[in-house]
Amino acid sequence: MNCLPMRRSREGFTLIELLVVIAIIAVLIGLLVPAVQKVREAANRMTCSNNMKQIGIAVHSFNDAFGKLPGAMRCPFGASNPGASPPTSTGYNINVALLPYLEQDALYKMAITPWTGMSAQDPWSWDAPVPGTPSGTLRTKTLKAYNCPSDPTYSSGFPTNQVNGWAGTSYAANYMVFGQGWVVTYIGGNGKPDSNSSFTIATVPDGTSNVVGFGERVVTCNTRDGSATITAGGNLLWWPGGNWWWSAHDWGPTMANGGQGSQGNNWNQPPMVSVSNADKCDRSRPSSSHNTCQVLMLDGSARGVGTSVTQATWQQAITANDGVPLGSDW
Repeated sequence: MNCLPMRRSREGFTLIELLVVIAIIAVLIGLLVPAVQKVREAANRMTCSNNMKQIGIAVHSFNDAFGKLPGAMRCPFGASNPGASPPTSTGYNINVALLPYLEQDALYKMAITPWTGMSAQDPWSWDAPVPGTPSGTLRTKTLKAYNCPSDPTYSSGFPTNQVNGWAGTSYAANYMVFGQGWVVTYIGGNGKPDSNSSFTIATVPDGTSNVVGFGERVVTCNTRDGSATITAGGNLLWWPGGNWWWSAHDWGPTMANGGQGSQGNNWNQPPMVSVSNADKCDRSRPSSSHNTCQVLMLDGSARGVGTSVTQATWQQAITANDGVPLGSDW
């Protein structure tokens, strides 16, 4: 008798079983990916909202320090900032002015260094030496606080058409609040105007909870006023101009450029939402990749503005002194 143990044969998975397992995994992935994307988008939206709130705190801190809201573009430098009359020299945009209140005091000091002893020249802040940046100057310094991670039109803090050239921002200051104080031709007479705010936090006529201070604006935008695609455009973080027509539309980090300095753009049109690329936006309007465009109110709160907001209500929200209550669609 053969007493040797019998070998038990091992059978692998059949092809059908493997296909069933693969199909189940594919279905699970199909169910999980949208959920993960939703969670990621919610986190990105929260980051965008928190960035705006930090900007709001900075605006209030600037107001407390100087007794006036910061100017949109080329605020006067030094003790006269923001001042009651046009400056004798150019300065910097609102994003530079807010640096000390965004825990970026060292960068602010580097940015304003070139102004020391300069009154008759044009001291551009974006040419200030900033070691460690691609250009060695402020113009290529990126800051996470000014970028929304949901924005599909920027690359590592730069507009896709300005990589290592100019840093970008996903947010834009409301010119109707921060730029309506006055507009003058600065030193050199080349027609580039300065601007400042007419208000303090305490004297906003319509109330801080009813007025938009900042809004989202995608970093790269290749269309202007709904026109055909043109070569380049963007929302540049340190751009020194933005109140004369080509700069306001093409590169300035402001929105709602109406009233003084208006060039007949779409300054009073509601925000654009669900912007997917640089050819699907209008430079003169706020814009967002979210299904709502987040805005910062002057009281420091952030909220989303959707497609249901009418042009009339949006214009009321960006105008600080029209005396008209916001519509029911707000």
